[in-house]
Amino acid sequence: MIKMQLKYKILKQCEDAKLASIRLASAKTNIKNKALIEMAGAIRKNKDKILAANKKDIENAEKTNLSQSLLKRLKLDNVKINEIIAGVKSVAKLEDPVGKTLSITELDKGLVLHKVTVPIGVIGAIFESRPDALVQIASLCLKSGNAVILKGGSEAENSSKALFGIIKSVSEKYLPKGCIQLISTREEVKEILKMDKFISLLVPRGSNKFVKYIQENTKIPVLGHSEGICHVYIDKDADLKMAMDISFDAKCQYPAVCNAMETLLVHKAIAKRFLPLMEKKFKEADVELRGCPETQKILKNIKEAAEEDWKTEYSDLILSVKTVKDIDEAIAHINKYGSGHTDAIVTKNKKTADKFLTLVDSSSVMVNCSTRFSDGFRYGFGAEVGISTNKIHARGPVGLEGLVIYKYKLFGKGHIVAEYTGKNAKKFVHRVIKDDR
Repeated sequence: MIKMQLKYKILKQCEDAKLASIRLASAKTNIKNKALIEMAGAIRKNKDKILAANKKDIENAEKTNLSQSLLKRLKLDNVKINEIIAGVKSVAKLEDPVGKTLSITELDKGLVLHKVTVPIGVIGAIFESRPDALVQIASLCLKSGNAVILKGGSEAENSSKALFGIIKSVSEKYLPKGCIQLISTREEVKEILKMDKFISLLVPRGSNKFVKYIQENTKIPVLGHSEGICHVYIDKDADLKMAMDISFDAKCQYPAVCNAMETLLVHKAIAKRFLPLMEKKFKEADVELRGCPETQKILKNIKEAAEEDWKTEYSDLILSVKTVKDIDEAIAHINKYGSGHTDAIVTKNKKTADKFLTLVDSSSVMVNCSTRFSDGFRYGFGAEVGISTNKIHARGPVGLEGLVIYKYKLFGKGHIVAEYTGKNAKKFVHRVIKDDR
């Protein structure tokens, strides 16, 4: 009986979201922006309520010995609340991605084809720990005209409910009822994965195991990345101080996130100068180093890196270090062990940098800057629903443009296909009138 009630509840939510998505697709830009601005104000007004709910989650998580990396993602404070508010306002300021004409082609006189951006439909967003992700994803989905079904981690249940209640009450003043939904249990997630009739795209954010579970148990297309195994390669032509600052930031600025560096690659020509300096700085920050045999010859007191280390997303103050003979070995290592997320090179040699940018097969590749810049807000997208390592539809930090697709609109004046077939067939002109792709 309970199971049937759960199925009916999820089915009703999905049906409501689908209906709302059709109406939301035509919502005016100024109405969507008004909803977002008021949403940001409501979050500020209810800051104490949100922090109190988050405090309960933190206390419960500490009792269950939640890992430090997940605790960091779970915790909200005044700084994070202000970042959430800034993110929502930033999305409101962005250009509306819906209804943009990408191209116009005249097929024949009076027969004109338009390619126009439209929302995807209903987005299912399932994420672990980070309650701020709920607001990021909801604001991007609403601005892009998509209904959204949200599922936060059980460890963030109180925070998610508090934030959802605030943004739902505001959104439904301006936008179709049912366009934003919340589910809360694993059983509900299992039901959501079956709803390919209603949900157009799933965006999971969490551990490798979590994302793979989603991918393997649904027919719904999944956008996301399963791991963030990010590299920084220090080239023989690198400025060593710059290399030190970048590698330290990439690992230590926030080690629990998916764009933090997990493996440092160092050219053998500068290894003896660079590695001891690096070791000192990282040890002061309590970073555990694990090195290849060549690295261990220089850094005598570090652990040996096992084969598994090169494939591991630590999300912690642990770093694998490998000495490589040249850039080709660095690129080969990244393409073999990396997850296609974010990788960086530090070098003063433009030719070497260009080679790295061309041959490293990742969604974000960087020269002389930290991997931590791989982020929707920092890229100017307002926020992100997640980072995709897919090569179909959207790649890298996914903002508004990754949440729209396109449709073709053909305008004719009584044209019929029969006139374009047979012995005296009319010819198409296929004249491009506009192309903004």
